[in-house]
Amino acid sequence: MKRENQILGAQGEKIAEDFLRTKGWRILSRNWKCQFGELDIVALRSEGKIFRKTKTIIFVEVKTIDASDAQFVGQAEQNVDYFKQQHLVRSAECYLKANRVSPEIPWQIDVIAIEFDRRAGKHKIRHLEKAVWQY
Repeated sequence: MKRENQILGAQGEKIAEDFLRTKGWRILSRNWKCQFGELDIVALRSEGKIFRKTKTIIFVEVKTIDASDAQFVGQAEQNVDYFKQQHLVRSAECYLKANRVSPEIPWQIDVIAIEFDRRAGKHKIRHLEKAVWQY
């Protein structure tokens, strides 16, 4: 079962990455790890057409569930509880420090929830921006 969940999670992360790229975001890292946990996706949102200026670094937690599973209850994003949020904040701060990101560059933590129906081969995406507060 764990292997199936890992495969489903990897599929969800790929769907989320493609979704973010269609929004014009640049993917900086996938599955970045530190002592506090793992960041599924680190992305960069810029502004400007010719001289692109960094606007925000976004840390994305991807939660994928199989909606056709009989044990499915609730929504994928409900799995980002208080303790997971604290790990995300600490991991994000660790990333910023390790990569010497200027403190003047804003950052946020988003959640992308994917309900994947394997039988139908379809999925639904919900993007919750600024889903986790840093303080």
